[in-house]
Amino acid sequence: MDIRKAMHEHADWVSADTPVCEAARMMQKDDIGAIPVGKDDKLIGMITDRDIALRIVAAGRDPDKTTVEEVMTKGIVYCRTNETVEDAIHLMDQKKIRRLPVIDEDKRLVGMLGLGDIAHAVNHELSGELLHAVAEHHA
Repeated sequence: MDIRKAMHEHADWVSADTPVCEAARMMQKDDIGAIPVGKDDKLIGMITDRDIALRIVAAGRDPDKTTVEEVMTKGIVYCRTNETVEDAIHLMDQKKIRRLPVIDEDKRLVGMLGLGDIAHAVNHELSGELLHAVAEHHA
């Protein structure tokens, strides 16, 4: 199945210098757990609700004065619109991640593909295998 048929279109992203409090408000408003981070017209990482909980709240940092670049998960794993959902599942399984930004042939962010999207797009056996793989406890 084509990724475009399963992904959420029109994904938002934040710039690296965005205060964490603003990213958290975006997550709350859109009911999402991660936002891609961009700098100099490139995706450089993801800010997740887990990043905020562990690197801001638990560390006692000020979310108004801390930028997303300071606490984001560095690096970005993504898929392309010309790939299949099965390709994305393999990548998510391999990297043990729950969501992927989707970029087009111009390297522009056009959507997000998460576990829920996959669960609705493929058979239960395949989505169950992915869920089991990415939900394993970390060593």
